[in-house]
Amino acid sequence: MFGTTSENAAHRIAVEWAEDGERRAGVYVPRRDSDSRLNTLLGGRLFAGEYHRASFDSLSAADRYAVSMHSDDGEVSVSVAGRTTDALPDDSVFGSVEDASRFFREGSLGFSPGRDGFDAIELCAFDWAVTPLDVESVSSSFFEALPAESVAFDDALLMTDIAHEWRERESVCV
Repeated sequence: MFGTTSENAAHRIAVEWAEDGERRAGVYVPRRDSDSRLNTLLGGRLFAGEYHRASFDSLSAADRYAVSMHSDDGEVSVSVAGRTTDALPDDSVFGSVEDASRFFREGSLGFSPGRDGFDAIELCAFDWAVTPLDVESVSSSFFEALPAESVAFDDALLMTDIAHEWRERESVCV
């Protein structure tokens, strides 16, 4: 009833580590962008994760989706366009949509640079469901700034109308 909506982008890098003898999975999020003034004002202060202001353009029509984001500080831009499909690309590192979905669900804990270490926030989706996209175009100034052999696009998964919460977790101090 009193919730807010916003468009957000997070550059996510998958990470794995051992904790108490068990393999854990999550993501390192070096940057978050949002069209919400509330997110950029309170992020990193009232809730985990600092946000930069950005503008978003989104299109969804039938089975086609396109999203682009440009940060107000000119540091990053991202765009992706494609159509829904039933399968991942043949050269994906994941064997199936289910494998990719499981990987990202298990990696829903994200760490971002914070004031005193790394802020931790977890995506808790109540009805986790993904749909693969057959990507027609993709670009990310963030990843394109890295050496070409160090990063490669794999796939895109779409989540729409998912009931969820962001839950703050214990920060990691460095």
